[in-house]
Amino acid sequence: MQLTLWTYEGPPHVGAMRVATAMRDLHYVLHAPQGDTYADLLFTMIERLPRRPPVTYTTFQARDLGSDTAQLFKSAVREAYERFRPQAMIVGASCTAELIQDDPGGLARALDLPIPVIPLELPAYQKKEDWGANETFYQLVRGLARDRAEPRAEGAAPRCNILGPTALGFRHRDDLHEITGLLRRLGVDIHVVAPLGAAPADIVRLPEADFNVVLYPEVASQAAGHLTRRFGQSATRTIPIGSRATARFIAEVAELAGVPVPADLADELREGRAAWYAKSVDATYLTGKRVFVFGDATHAIAAARVAASELGFQVVGLGTYSRAFARDVREAALSYGIEALISDDYLEVEAAIAAAQPELVLGTQMERHTAKRLGLPCAVISAPVHVQDFPARHSPQMGIEGANVLFDTWVHPLMMGLEEHLLGMFRGDAEFHPDAAPSHLGHAAALPAAAPGDAEPAGHPAAWAREAEQELRKIPFFVRAKARRNTERYARERSLPVITLETLYDAKAHFSR
Repeated sequence: MQLTLWTYEGPPHVGAMRVATAMRDLHYVLHAPQGDTYADLLFTMIERLPRRPPVTYTTFQARDLGSDTAQLFKSAVREAYERFRPQAMIVGASCTAELIQDDPGGLARALDLPIPVIPLELPAYQKKEDWGANETFYQLVRGLARDRAEPRAEGAAPRCNILGPTALGFRHRDDLHEITGLLRRLGVDIHVVAPLGAAPADIVRLPEADFNVVLYPEVASQAAGHLTRRFGQSATRTIPIGSRATARFIAEVAELAGVPVPADLADELREGRAAWYAKSVDATYLTGKRVFVFGDATHAIAAARVAASELGFQVVGLGTYSRAFARDVREAALSYGIEALISDDYLEVEAAIAAAQPELVLGTQMERHTAKRLGLPCAVISAPVHVQDFPARHSPQMGIEGANVLFDTWVHPLMMGLEEHLLGMFRGDAEFHPDAAPSHLGHAAALPAAAPGDAEPAGHPAAWAREAEQELRKIPFFVRAKARRNTERYARERSLPVITLETLYDAKAHFSR
């Protein structure tokens, strides 16, 4: 276990909470000390859910450790059942309670409740949140799914399950809405969506579908694998993020369902707004922009692919904190000629971003803060998330509309960078200098203050002459920091006390070789 200020994932019981909170008529009894109830705030304050998670905590305190904590857990289970009357329960321990070794599963079985009680073994000191969500959903499917009661009627419409969306997931709600619409346009019925919105009774019915659509492998890969092995259900492999991946996803679903792709849907895929904008004259400004991508494996791999193949960016960094999917990320990184960064240390990620010197960062909320410190534009593409990642508007990452959202979200920071560059070029004009009054308010523009001198006293690092500083401002802001660092390094290596305009040009020529 590592002491850190920030972490990409919580402990595995938070992953279990994401599954339980997403579902209906399922209750989670968590053997945990009083302080571990903090996780409720993730759902009520960040996702802004109108209800508390369906979780009962034993909330034992230090004085309880000398008494019977096992009895405390059994009482909590019994009272939770009497109060909430769920269709099923899951039971487990938090990282702190794991040390007590009270065996929540065995204690719950001893109560002989008239509902399924599924024990969770979530090793908090070896695994993390996404693994906890994956394992919890798998155990629910393994414990509840049953054989199909009767064969499908001849000629019935194909139907599928959608697996993976949870509470506190990055844009899961909006992705689900988008993908559900695409499937219905293909003539495919939605049988069960799980975990989000499903009840335990719905998990029982999962094998009745013809195939499964897996949207988030970090949550649903184990459950989908079990359904394939146990019930022979096929599962999709394409994640529909980006225009081209969405087209491949639709073709894959059509093949599994045995249906044709409607002509209007095929036309929309070919003529989508994101694809058209990416080929437009305005978008040529984006070609070759250096981008660093980091997030969960699903979103990081997809974002790098969209950036490189659909927007013409150069991927200079790709990484993930999802160690379970490290092999997939490494394979993707090799296709861009780079080495993948597999790390859950945000300081290591920050150092990698600084070293890569990108012009755009696509990452998590962690990378947003890092990019802000480095003066780089950034778009959030993955959990961990903050409140602004649960917008009131429809904002998917998947499907046709998701491709449009990606284009807007990623491109606008760079376009604003171009505007900032143009403002910088004209900063010397009376209307734009730092002391000017707002011209649109009708006030007279103030004249720039007189400069104290052309050069500042020598120092370490080298001081900047006024004309060199003005020339530096004409460089686009998203590469200005790099130009400043390179020039100061050039001056330092040559023991130059002042950076003049000539020094700036000499440094540019030196580092352009």
